[in-house]
Amino acid sequence: MLTGLALIAVSCVAVLGCRSAFVTWLPREIARYQDYEAARPCPAGPPTHAYEDCVRTVRFTVTEVHAGAGTKGDHSATVTGSPFWNGTVDFGDWDPLLTALHKGDRVTGTVWHGSVMTLAKGDARQSSIDEPRDEPQMVAVAGTFAALLAVLTFVFGVILLTGAGGPRLQARVRWRPYGMRLLITLFTVCFAVGLICVWTGVPWWLTPGLSALIVAVAAVVIYHPGPPRTADTGR
Repeated sequence: MLTGLALIAVSCVAVLGCRSAFVTWLPREIARYQDYEAARPCPAGPPTHAYEDCVRTVRFTVTEVHAGAGTKGDHSATVTGSPFWNGTVDFGDWDPLLTALHKGDRVTGTVWHGSVMTLAKGDARQSSIDEPRDEPQMVAVAGTFAALLAVLTFVFGVILLTGAGGPRLQARVRWRPYGMRLLITLFTVCFAVGLICVWTGVPWWLTPGLSALIVAVAAVVIYHPGPPRTADTGR
Protein backbone atom coordinates (compact mmCIF):
# COMPACT_ATOMS: atom_id res chain seq x y z
CA MET A 1 0.00 0.00 0.00
CA LEU A 2 2.77 2.45 0.91
CA THR A 3 4.49 1.76 -2.41
CA GLY A 4 1.28 2.49 -4.29
CA LEU A 5 0.77 5.76 -2.42
CA ALA A 6 4.39 6.78 -3.06
CA LEU A 7 4.04 6.09 -6.78
CA ILE A 8 0.86 8.14 -7.00
CA ALA A 9 2.62 10.99 -5.19
CA VAL A 10 5.46 10.78 -7.72
CA SER A 11 2.86 10.89 -10.48
CA CYS A 12 1.42 14.12 -9.11
CA VAL A 13 4.86 15.73 -8.95
CA ALA A 14 5.58 14.59 -12.52
CA VAL A 15 2.31 16.17 -13.71
CA LEU A 16 3.38 19.48 -12.18
CA GLY A 17 6.77 19.15 -13.88
CA CYS A 18 5.10 18.47 -17.23
CA ARG A 19 2.84 21.49 -16.84
CA SER A 20 5.76 23.71 -15.91
CA ALA A 21 7.77 22.55 -18.93
CA PHE A 22 5.04 23.20 -21.50
CA VAL A 23 3.29 26.19 -19.92
CA THR A 24 6.23 28.16 -18.52
CA TRP A 25 9.66 26.85 -19.50
CA LEU A 26 9.08 26.21 -23.22
CA PRO A 27 7.36 29.54 -24.07
CA ARG A 28 10.01 31.44 -22.11
CA GLU A 29 12.89 29.76 -23.93
CA ILE A 30 11.30 30.31 -27.36
CA ALA A 31 10.55 33.98 -26.60
CA ARG A 32 14.05 34.59 -25.23
CA TYR A 33 15.70 33.15 -28.33
CA GLN A 34 13.45 35.19 -30.62
CA ASP A 35 14.23 38.36 -28.68
CA TYR A 36 17.95 37.68 -28.91
CA GLU A 37 17.78 37.01 -32.65
CA ALA A 38 15.83 40.23 -33.19
CA ALA A 39 18.06 42.38 -30.98
CA ARG A 40 19.92 45.14 -32.82
CA PRO A 41 23.49 46.33 -32.16
CA CYS A 42 23.77 48.95 -29.47
CA PRO A 43 24.40 52.54 -30.57
CA ALA A 44 27.94 53.88 -30.45
CA GLY A 45 29.11 55.39 -27.21
CA PRO A 46 29.75 54.14 -23.69
CA PRO A 47 27.01 52.07 -22.01
CA THR A 48 25.01 53.64 -19.23
CA HIS A 49 23.34 50.50 -17.87
CA ALA A 50 24.39 46.89 -17.42
CA TYR A 51 21.05 45.61 -18.75
CA GLU A 52 20.41 46.52 -22.37
CA ASP A 53 17.98 45.15 -24.96
CA CYS A 54 20.52 45.72 -27.70
CA VAL A 55 23.62 43.59 -28.38
CA ARG A 56 26.86 45.31 -27.41
CA THR A 57 30.39 44.40 -28.44
CA VAL A 58 32.87 44.70 -25.56
CA ARG A 59 36.62 44.26 -25.28
CA PHE A 60 37.77 42.17 -22.31
CA THR A 61 41.05 41.03 -20.83
CA VAL A 62 41.26 37.43 -19.66
CA THR A 63 42.46 37.09 -16.07
CA GLU A 64 41.81 33.38 -15.47
CA VAL A 65 40.89 30.30 -17.50
CA HIS A 66 39.48 26.95 -16.39
CA ALA A 67 39.47 24.47 -19.25
CA GLY A 68 40.78 21.05 -20.10
CA ALA A 69 39.70 17.48 -20.63
CA GLY A 70 40.51 16.63 -17.04
CA THR A 71 38.49 19.44 -15.54
CA LYS A 72 34.94 18.33 -14.77
CA GLY A 73 32.12 20.80 -14.42
CA ASP A 74 34.21 23.97 -14.72
CA HIS A 75 34.70 25.43 -18.19
CA SER A 76 35.00 29.14 -17.66
CA ALA A 77 37.00 32.29 -18.24
CA THR A 78 37.23 35.27 -15.92
CA VAL A 79 37.33 38.58 -17.78
CA THR A 80 37.77 42.23 -16.84
CA GLY A 81 38.03 45.66 -18.45
CA SER A 82 34.36 46.54 -19.02
CA PRO A 83 32.19 49.03 -17.16
CA PHE A 84 29.62 46.48 -15.93
CA TRP A 85 30.20 42.91 -17.07
CA ASN A 86 33.47 41.83 -15.46
CA GLY A 87 33.43 38.38 -13.92
CA THR A 88 33.31 34.69 -14.77
CA VAL A 89 31.80 33.53 -18.06
CA ASP A 90 30.71 29.88 -17.99
CA PHE A 91 30.72 27.57 -21.00
CA GLY A 92 29.36 24.12 -21.67
CA ASP A 93 32.65 22.79 -23.04
CA TRP A 94 36.32 23.69 -23.42
CA ASP A 95 36.36 23.94 -27.22
CA PRO A 96 36.77 25.78 -29.53
CA LEU A 97 38.01 28.83 -27.62
CA LEU A 98 38.77 28.07 -23.99
CA THR A 99 41.71 25.75 -24.57
CA ALA A 100 43.38 28.48 -26.66
CA LEU A 101 42.97 31.23 -24.06
CA HIS A 102 45.65 32.39 -21.63
CA LYS A 103 45.88 34.98 -18.90
CA GLY A 104 46.31 38.42 -20.39
CA ASP A 105 44.66 37.63 -23.73
CA ARG A 106 42.39 40.26 -25.23
CA VAL A 107 39.02 38.93 -26.33
CA THR A 108 35.86 40.34 -27.86
CA GLY A 109 32.62 39.67 -26.06
CA THR A 110 29.00 40.17 -27.01
CA VAL A 111 26.71 41.29 -24.21
CA TRP A 112 22.91 41.16 -24.08
CA HIS A 113 20.54 41.67 -21.16
CA GLY A 114 23.44 42.14 -18.78
CA SER A 115 25.19 38.83 -19.53
CA VAL A 116 28.08 37.83 -21.75
CA MET A 117 26.71 35.77 -24.64
CA THR A 118 29.94 34.93 -26.49
CA LEU A 119 33.68 35.41 -26.36
CA ALA A 120 35.86 35.49 -29.45
CA LYS A 121 39.54 35.71 -30.26
CA GLY A 122 40.61 35.75 -33.88
CA ASP A 123 38.55 33.18 -35.77
CA ALA A 124 37.60 31.23 -32.64
CA ARG A 125 34.24 32.05 -31.10
CA GLN A 126 32.45 30.26 -28.29
CA SER A 127 28.94 30.68 -26.88
CA SER A 128 28.45 30.91 -23.14
CA ILE A 129 25.80 28.91 -21.31
CA ASP A 130 23.76 32.14 -21.05
CA GLU A 131 23.34 32.57 -24.81
CA PRO A 132 19.78 31.66 -25.91
CA ARG A 133 19.67 28.59 -28.12
CA ASP A 134 17.15 27.40 -30.65
CA GLU A 135 16.65 24.06 -28.92
CA PRO A 136 13.02 23.92 -27.75
CA GLN A 137 12.99 20.21 -28.62
CA MET A 138 14.96 19.41 -25.45
CA VAL A 139 12.47 21.31 -23.29
CA ALA A 140 9.60 19.53 -25.02
CA VAL A 141 11.07 16.08 -24.41
CA ALA A 142 11.69 17.00 -20.77
CA GLY A 143 7.99 17.77 -20.45
CA THR A 144 7.14 14.60 -22.36
CA PHE A 145 9.33 12.52 -20.04
CA ALA A 146 7.50 14.01 -17.06
CA ALA A 147 4.12 13.21 -18.65
CA LEU A 148 5.04 9.62 -19.46
CA LEU A 149 6.54 9.17 -16.01
CA ALA A 150 3.29 10.45 -14.52
CA VAL A 151 1.30 7.87 -16.49
CA LEU A 152 3.68 5.04 -15.57
CA THR A 153 3.79 5.76 -11.86
CA PHE A 154 0.04 6.42 -11.65
CA VAL A 155 -0.88 3.13 -13.32
CA PHE A 156 1.60 1.16 -11.22
CA GLY A 157 0.51 2.98 -8.07
CA VAL A 158 -3.22 2.43 -8.59
CA ILE A 159 -2.77 -1.29 -9.33
CA LEU A 160 -0.56 -1.79 -6.28
CA LEU A 161 -2.84 0.28 -4.06
CA THR A 162 -6.13 -1.32 -5.07
CA GLY A 163 -4.96 -4.82 -5.87
CA ALA A 164 -6.81 -4.64 -9.19
CA GLY A 165 -6.31 -7.51 -11.62
CA GLY A 166 -5.27 -10.10 -9.08
CA PRO A 167 -1.85 -11.77 -8.84
CA ARG A 168 -1.32 -11.81 -12.61
CA LEU A 169 -1.64 -8.04 -13.04
CA GLN A 170 0.17 -7.37 -9.75
CA ALA A 171 3.16 -9.24 -11.15
CA ARG A 172 3.18 -6.90 -14.15
CA VAL A 173 3.89 -3.84 -12.02
CA ARG A 174 6.94 -5.08 -10.13
CA TRP A 175 10.07 -2.93 -10.16
CA ARG A 176 12.09 -5.85 -11.47
CA PRO A 177 12.01 -6.34 -14.32
CA TYR A 178 9.16 -4.20 -15.65
CA GLY A 179 9.35 -0.93 -13.73
CA MET A 180 13.11 -0.62 -14.08
CA ARG A 181 13.05 -1.41 -17.80
CA LEU A 182 10.23 1.02 -18.49
CA LEU A 183 11.90 3.84 -16.56
CA ILE A 184 15.20 3.32 -18.38
CA THR A 185 13.32 3.22 -21.67
CA LEU A 186 11.50 6.48 -20.90
CA PHE A 187 14.70 8.33 -20.14
CA THR A 188 16.69 6.88 -23.03
CA VAL A 189 14.01 7.43 -25.65
CA CYS A 190 13.19 10.99 -24.61
CA PHE A 191 16.84 12.01 -24.43
CA ALA A 192 17.67 10.40 -27.79
CA VAL A 193 14.61 11.83 -29.55
CA GLY A 194 15.40 15.29 -28.20
CA LEU A 195 18.99 15.21 -29.44
CA ILE A 196 18.07 13.82 -32.85
CA CYS A 197 15.34 16.42 -33.30
CA VAL A 198 17.74 19.22 -32.36
CA TRP A 199 20.38 17.95 -34.80
CA THR A 200 17.93 17.46 -37.66
CA GLY A 201 15.75 20.51 -37.03
CA VAL A 202 12.52 18.58 -36.46
CA PRO A 203 9.89 20.97 -35.00
CA TRP A 204 9.60 20.73 -31.23
CA TRP A 205 5.86 19.98 -31.35
CA LEU A 206 6.58 16.64 -33.03
CA THR A 207 8.84 15.40 -30.25
CA PRO A 208 6.10 14.46 -27.74
CA GLY A 209 4.31 12.25 -30.26
CA LEU A 210 7.52 10.64 -31.49
CA SER A 211 8.68 9.94 -27.94
CA ALA A 212 5.33 8.50 -26.84
CA LEU A 213 5.10 6.29 -29.94
CA ILE A 214 8.57 4.82 -29.47
CA VAL A 215 7.97 4.27 -25.74
CA ALA A 216 4.67 2.52 -26.50
CA VAL A 217 6.40 0.16 -28.95
CA ALA A 218 9.17 -0.49 -26.43
CA ALA A 219 6.59 -1.25 -23.71
CA VAL A 220 4.96 -3.86 -25.95
CA VAL A 221 8.37 -5.47 -26.47
CA ILE A 222 9.13 -5.39 -22.73
CA TYR A 223 5.85 -7.10 -21.82
CA HIS A 224 5.79 -9.51 -24.74
CA PRO A 225 8.07 -12.39 -23.59
CA GLY A 226 5.65 -14.77 -21.92
CA PRO A 227 3.64 -14.43 -18.71
CA PRO A 228 5.37 -12.99 -15.65
CA ARG A 229 6.18 -15.05 -12.62
CA THR A 230 3.65 -14.95 -9.83
CA ALA A 231 3.90 -15.77 -6.19
CA ASP A 232 1.04 -18.25 -6.53
CA THR A 233 2.37 -20.33 -9.41
CA GLY A 234 6.08 -19.95 -8.73
CA ARG A 235 6.63 -20.02 -12.49
